[in-house]
Amino acid sequence: MHIGVLTHNYPRFPGDFSGTFVEALCEELAVQEQRVTVYAPYDPAYNRPLRAPVDLQLYRYAWPDSLHKLGYMRTMQSDLALRLEAYALSPALFARGIQATMAGARRSRPDVIHAHWLLPNGFIAAVVSRRLNIPLVVSIPGSDAQVARSNALFRGMARFALRQADLLTANSADLRDAVLPLGADLGKFDMIIYGTDPAALRPDETGVAALRADLGIGADDVVALCVGRMVPKKGFDVLIRALATPSLRERPVVGVMVGEGDDKAAWQQLALDLGVAERLRWVGNVPKTAIGRYYNMADVLAMPSVSRPADGLNVCVLDAMSCGKPVIGTTVAGNPLAIVNETTGLLIPEQDADALAGALARLVDDATLRRRMGAASRARIENELGWPHLARRYIQHYETLAARR
Repeated sequence: MHIGVLTHNYPRFPGDFSGTFVEALCEELAVQEQRVTVYAPYDPAYNRPLRAPVDLQLYRYAWPDSLHKLGYMRTMQSDLALRLEAYALSPALFARGIQATMAGARRSRPDVIHAHWLLPNGFIAAVVSRRLNIPLVVSIPGSDAQVARSNALFRGMARFALRQADLLTANSADLRDAVLPLGADLGKFDMIIYGTDPAALRPDETGVAALRADLGIGADDVVALCVGRMVPKKGFDVLIRALATPSLRERPVVGVMVGEGDDKAAWQQLALDLGVAERLRWVGNVPKTAIGRYYNMADVLAMPSVSRPADGLNVCVLDAMSCGKPVIGTTVAGNPLAIVNETTGLLIPEQDADALAGALARLVDDATLRRRMGAASRARIENELGWPHLARRYIQHYETLAARR
């Protein structure tokens, strides 16, 4: 079967974090003997093979090349609104995306088109699907639900894509519910998360002691890890507030913050204001090839996501579980799709620093509980939430849609 994939985030060079989950799904589909062609906008940072095991086709939409500024985690301001330059460049991206994808699909005739993000890719794919009568799958991973509601034009484009889609997937109930007012058919949805590779990320103590030493973390300190963009929907400021609560003030907890984003400076200032700055390590972006050491160094992953804006399940939750770590997450943003409360981790209310502090204190005090939850996390990845299982679910959908069409 031939699957055409549309995305505006795809790793451009070794260690790039942009769209790693899309790449992982595409490569697993290829492992399972599917032919995959990916259509993505060009970016000057591309420095990777474009042909194997996935056929990656890039389209240019601006001149000179330096004006290619959309996608690749740069389009949104704090994941809340489009940057001003996005409004100027979007018409060219939509036009060239439709033209390039239409030409490619006419040549290779994919059996199904799978668009990641409702906008821009869902709309581009919907035009191609409509014109060439190819089944359409649209996945809604996060900020696209926010963008789709931002103005009348985008709402209209989103409605067209949602109507044209044969299958809709989301990795949280929040994202699914966010697009229902735009006309999404609840009956078209399947809740399929973006997974992780249990073979690539696994429990491994190699280099962990050296990393703790490099970060100035004591042997007896308990590491609470946060991984993701420093933007409001991640809720990492709640962890900072939790460190300042009486429950954690005297416990040996160190927060390690991996990632960059528009709110990083404000959160660093918050830590100073609350007197917990010395208990945080801000390490910035970490290459994909090195991130496993951070997960294995952690004693627990904290994912205090919030519901406004709506977000999907963060891949870091699955990555930490794959490395055998318990996860403390809020009851929103898809966390309940992965975290089994009291089994693989703990679920808490959103924006509740005291609840997060209490959950962390419980795990700080009970190393046996941490190990038991970590083992259950790893088993869940191996048996349910790894890419091999998730890719098979998609293939079953693709085959059904192709047969029906």
